[in-house]
Amino acid sequence: MDIIDTDRYPIDQPDSAEFRALCARCQADLDTQGLFNLPGFLRPEAIERTLDWVKPVIARDAFVHKRAHNIYFKKEIPGLAPGHPALQELQTINHTICADQIEGSPITRLYDWPAFASFLAHVMNKPALYTMDDRIAGANVMTYYHGEALNWHFDRSEFTTTLLLQAPKAGGEFEYLRDLRTAEDPNYAGVAELLMGKRQTQICPQDAGTLNVFRGVNTAHRVTPVEGDRPRINAVLTYYETPGRRFSEQEHLGFYGRTLA
Repeated sequence: MDIIDTDRYPIDQPDSAEFRALCARCQADLDTQGLFNLPGFLRPEAIERTLDWVKPVIARDAFVHKRAHNIYFKKEIPGLAPGHPALQELQTINHTICADQIEGSPITRLYDWPAFASFLAHVMNKPALYTMDDRIAGANVMTYYHGEALNWHFDRSEFTTTLLLQAPKAGGEFEYLRDLRTAEDPNYAGVAELLMGKRQTQICPQDAGTLNVFRGVNTAHRVTPVEGDRPRINAVLTYYETPGRRFSEQEHLGFYGRTLA
């Protein structure tokens, strides 16, 4: 895979000591920080090539995802009364393109590369990981212009994989609070405290080319508003433990403005 710095990150050599050391380092960072970063994962020329590929598609065909929502991206949460502080209304706006719009690009090549999914499975202690059977939701490129942001939310998949393709001049930072909830404890009080500014969060600095993986289902996270005339552009790649996963038609319409049909 010529777009990845496999000398620095030998994810294509699963039998090597270097691969095992890389996985161990990523696992340690996940345990202590709730995420891991691999700076320079994409080669500089690959970043440039990817941006040349996606920017015209963004300008021409991106779906403007602009809506009010709560941290769950759901209208109702069982057990929470309307008006509960954990259901505070938030505002999000970004511009999204999907795998089916950039087939053959470095992003879809990486997403579909078995060695990459296998590396992630090793790090996450999974028997295997699979791409989604969904070329709308599986791999996306999201763009944020001046004043735009992705507000607080949890992800649907256990963990989230992102690649920063272009950093803004200011703002557009990845902010998160790890382990805010579990499958057994939704911690609505803690969620409310976060939204009221009563919880200490962390900022994860990133440069273009950085691979970032975090436990998105239990980690509240957001992209802060971008400042300046250089937009933030990042790719989001989603994998699951079982094959054949798809978003619902309602989710497709809400996040991408269209369905698989």
